[in-house]
Amino acid sequence: MTNELRYTDLFLDFDDTLYDTRGNAEAALEELFEAYELGTYFEKAEDFIRPYWTTNEELWHEYAHGRIAREKLIVERFRRPLSLGKGLHPSEEDCLQMNNAFLELCADKSGVVEGAYALLHHLKRRGYRLHLCSNGFREVQYRKLAAARMTDYFDTIVLSEDAGATKPAAAFFDHAFEATGADREKTLMVGDNFSTDIVGAQGVGMDTLFFNRKPDSFSPPTRPTFEVKALQEIEALL
Repeated sequence: MTNELRYTDLFLDFDDTLYDTRGNAEAALEELFEAYELGTYFEKAEDFIRPYWTTNEELWHEYAHGRIAREKLIVERFRRPLSLGKGLHPSEEDCLQMNNAFLELCADKSGVVEGAYALLHHLKRRGYRLHLCSNGFREVQYRKLAAARMTDYFDTIVLSEDAGATKPAAAFFDHAFEATGADREKTLMVGDNFSTDIVGAQGVGMDTLFFNRKPDSFSPPTRPTFEVKALQEIEALL
């Protein structure tokens, strides 16, 4: 082991770091397409799902940086792709209804990133205090944690709605340190989103471990303390 007593606490991102948010949501979108009979308006499901992802990623970036409210995110991520359907003119009520149905479908899916359970077992055996740090919505994140059977691994669950700020804001991390009692110099941030997890943690003086899921297309603009391409690699570091 290379990290004997270097860290005592780990801040772990959840979505697409441990929980397969993308894969689970993809399945939910396909179910949504069928349930709402969107094939009437789109030639194929991909014509709805692809623009959904583009829009959703743009909106989450805006939300994470405090530029839009949650309410705009949940409406616009469906209004924009639905508006591409032939003859579709979705109202705000339509979008809210679809968003609620989507979250219900997502919340009960249990897919995790390869190696997630083995890593959590390893970290607990090593004696780390584990703290989940997520920008996700409270009611959804707790259901996803339960569906994935991960709740009991964490000493603390820190969500942006409780912090009153989202990663990468310093206020989120300040709240996380207050909630967990962790020592900043002995805490490592682990996450897959460079702009929120890594840049945010670097901004408050934390060490960082970047889970680079797209190493062929993304090179970090600044150097994290550690970088891995698979969760299994973390066990050799910690």
